[in-house]
Amino acid sequence: MKTTIRVNRKRPESLTKQITDQLTELISSGAMVAGSFLPSERELANSLKVARNVVRGSYENLIRAGKIQSEGRKGRTVRTAGAKKKAAAAKGGTKSSTKARKK
Repeated sequence: MKTTIRVNRKRPESLTKQITDQLTELISSGAMVAGSFLPSERELANSLKVARNVVRGSYENLIRAGKIQSEGRKGRTVRTAGAKKKAAAAKGGTKSSTKARKK
């Protein structure tokens, strides 16, 4: 899938925010459908001529927002609309079980 993401170093927003905003728009508009893979950090960083940590920060922002999910070494995929609620419920369940094990 070809993404149409561009960064402008002259804009006041950080490069990470510019990438995050554009990916959010692509997901919201349906240009990137649920289950589709995002480019790897390296691929996107090379195509935009930015450091990988810029792309990584953007992907982390999208994961926190519930827009994408990490599939481990497979890559990152676009989540379905209701996945954020499921992830929050699962996250809450794992925290309490982790605390119980530590005690």
